[in-house]
Amino acid sequence: MPCAPTSLLVASILAVAVVVLGSWYTVAVMRASFLEAHFEGAWVNAAAMLLAVLSVVIVLPVIRALKACGRIRDAAARRDLAEARGARSGARDQCYIALGYALAQLVVILVFQFFLVNHQAVAKTFFLVPLMVKTFPLVLAAFWMNVKISVITEVLVLIWGLIVALAMFAPGIAGKPVRLIATAYVDIFRAVPAVLVIYLVGFGIPLTGIPVLKSLSLTVFVIVALTLTVGAYVAEIYRAGILSIHWSQTAAARSLGLSHFQTLRFVIVPQGVRQIIPPLLNSFISLQKDTALVSVVGVIDSFNQSMLIASNYYNLSAVSTVALLFVIVSIPQTRFVERMMRRDRARMRAGEA
Repeated sequence: MPCAPTSLLVASILAVAVVVLGSWYTVAVMRASFLEAHFEGAWVNAAAMLLAVLSVVIVLPVIRALKACGRIRDAAARRDLAEARGARSGARDQCYIALGYALAQLVVILVFQFFLVNHQAVAKTFFLVPLMVKTFPLVLAAFWMNVKISVITEVLVLIWGLIVALAMFAPGIAGKPVRLIATAYVDIFRAVPAVLVIYLVGFGIPLTGIPVLKSLSLTVFVIVALTLTVGAYVAEIYRAGILSIHWSQTAAARSLGLSHFQTLRFVIVPQGVRQIIPPLLNSFISLQKDTALVSVVGVIDSFNQSMLIASNYYNLSAVSTVALLFVIVSIPQTRFVERMMRRDRARMRAGEA
């Protein structure tokens, strides 16, 4: 006859008790300290309410575990083996749920304590709300430069990466020099950090004094540098998609009289592009974050604007605003890509079945 998981239950009760006490202590410290700082009372009340609700919710699995232990004793008294085993399984599950939630809430408490340490030095340095609200229009206006650079670069990268990928598949002995050049380009620009390429192109090309190029703006140079760097990665993504198509597709197309480029255009590339959409979108998400590197050549983007604000106010809250803007833009795209990948895997499993 199974018995109650006593040791696991005691461990979960102790963990929940420690976390609940830590939550209420953190709430008390927040209300005592933040009300004297630069934060509004609404922010303090919201954070305190969050911790209070979490501390109540985390107790519920322990209560369910205790009830399940009571059912185990009742079933053991009736010699009901099936009921006792089911109740023991439920008690163990609730104990593990309590431990998992306790660990998660402990992380939340540590984060709040990190912001509270040293008289809220961390909170005042990185998340001074009045300053974030005051400087938000300036940061948002500069953030459109990041958006513009990323959108234009994504369009150019789609075209340039496909050209390089097709060059890597140039057929025969006549296409060997083209293949070598394309491969060397991909290897070199994947090895060189993007910030170095931006610096060399943004500062180096104007110093050459070439009549047409020297009159271009820094934004154009940045777009060219990012296109060269990200294009190397996208070319490899295209190449992987093309190689994922079975060789019989090429053989069938060539047997029907299609040339090498016609086979790529009408048969291989359309199928390969469908395979690479998720990794391609992941590359574009990385590109959006890499646009913050344009600050090394003096382009006034959101990061550069935030550094100017930080130097004026001796505070990094504007930089945190930039980080939040990138988070807001990137996370929905990441979730969308994951959804597409799950859908593709489900479709492939359905096709195999």
